[in-house]
Amino acid sequence: MKKKGFVMAALVGSLLLMACEQTSLGTGGQQQPTQQVPGTGASEQPVEEQLPYQAEVLAADLNVPWAIEIAEDGRIFFTERPGNVRVIADGKLLEEPLISFPAPFVSQGEGGLLGLALDPQFADNHYLYVYHTYREEEQTYNRVLRLREEANRAYVDKVLIDRIPGDSIHNGGRIKIGPDQMMYITTGDASDPQLSQDPASLAGKILRLHLDGNIPADNPFPNSPVYSWGNRNPQGIAWNQANGQLYSSEHGSSAHDEINRIEKGANYGWPNIRGDEQADGMKTPIVHSGTTTWAPSGMTFVSEGPWAGQLLVANLRGQQLLRISLEDDTVKEVVPLFPGEYGRIRDVYEGPDGSLYVLTNNRDGRGNPAQDDDKIIRLVPQFAATP
Repeated sequence: MKKKGFVMAALVGSLLLMACEQTSLGTGGQQQPTQQVPGTGASEQPVEEQLPYQAEVLAADLNVPWAIEIAEDGRIFFTERPGNVRVIADGKLLEEPLISFPAPFVSQGEGGLLGLALDPQFADNHYLYVYHTYREEEQTYNRVLRLREEANRAYVDKVLIDRIPGDSIHNGGRIKIGPDQMMYITTGDASDPQLSQDPASLAGKILRLHLDGNIPADNPFPNSPVYSWGNRNPQGIAWNQANGQLYSSEHGSSAHDEINRIEKGANYGWPNIRGDEQADGMKTPIVHSGTTTWAPSGMTFVSEGPWAGQLLVANLRGQQLLRISLEDDTVKEVVPLFPGEYGRIRDVYEGPDGSLYVLTNNRDGRGNPAQDDDKIIRLVPQFAATP
C-alpha cells in the first residue's frame, strides 16, 4: 500500500480537535472563526455571528432513536434500536408504537432496528421500509422489510432483501430512497473485513434495489444488488441536490473515518487501504478524520438558508455535527457544530419546512445519558424561507 505524497489526515484531525475546543455554538450563540483546512485549499472563514437555527426539544426519554422521516401529512416516523417504530403526530409522541418487533429480531451491540425510509408514494400506498437485525440457526443477519401503515399501526407486508451478514457490530443499516426512486441500503462488514472485498457477499457494501425488492437492470454487477463495495461500516448516505451526486459516511478502523463520493461499481478499499492510502482500482475519501475519531452516521444536504448546499454529518464518538462545504466535490471547509452539547448524535434530517432534526444516542451503551435522554432536537430556521 502506497501513500499519497500529499497527506492531510493527521492535519485535519488536529484541526477538528482544535476547532472543537475553540467553537461555542449554542442556541443562537457565537462561533469563532474556523481555521484553514490543510490540503483542501480552504481559507479561514469569517465569523458566523449567529446560528441560523433555534434549538428546541421535540421529544425526550427515547430509547436510542436511529432514523427519522416525515410524511406529507406532517407525521414524524422514527425507529428506536431496541425494536419500535414510533410516531409523532401534531407535535405529540404517540404512546403506542407503530409496530414492535419480537424474536427472532435481536437488539444486541450495534444491531437492532436501524434504518427507516418512507415510500415516495406513502400518502397513497402507506408503505415504509425498515432495516433490522435477527438471529437464525445461531447466525446473525440483517434484512429490509416493507411495512404497511394503517391508522398509526403497521404490519410486515414483504421481505425485500434477506440474510445480509450481521454481527454485534458493523451492521451498517441506513436506508434512503434516491433521486432515481431506487432504494439504497448500507451494510457493514459484520466483523469480517474480507467480506467487503467479496463482490458475492452483501456485507460491506452499498446496495441498490427497486422499491419492490427487485434488482435494477442497470446495477453494476449482473443480477446483484451491489452498487459499491469495499466499504467498512457505512451508516449515512445523502445526495447533493445540485448535481445528484451520492455521498456516504463510513466508520474507519482506529479513527480514519471517511466521507466518500460514491460511484457506481466503485471499490472503496476496505480492508486493503484506509485514509489517503492508495491502491489500483480503489477509491480514497474526499475527507477523513485522520487520527481523530468522528464515528460518523446519518447525514443530509441542507437545501435552503445560509447553509444551503452544505453537508451535515452526525458524529457519535465526536459528539457533534460536522458542516462540510463542497465545491466541485472538493472539501473547502469542515466546521464542527455543537461539540459536546448534545452528546452522541446518530442522525440529522432536514424536514419539509427547512427544520433540521437531530437524534441523540446517549443510551446506546457507549454514551453518558442525561435524565431525559435520548432526544429528538429540532433546529427551527431563523431565516426567511425561499419563496
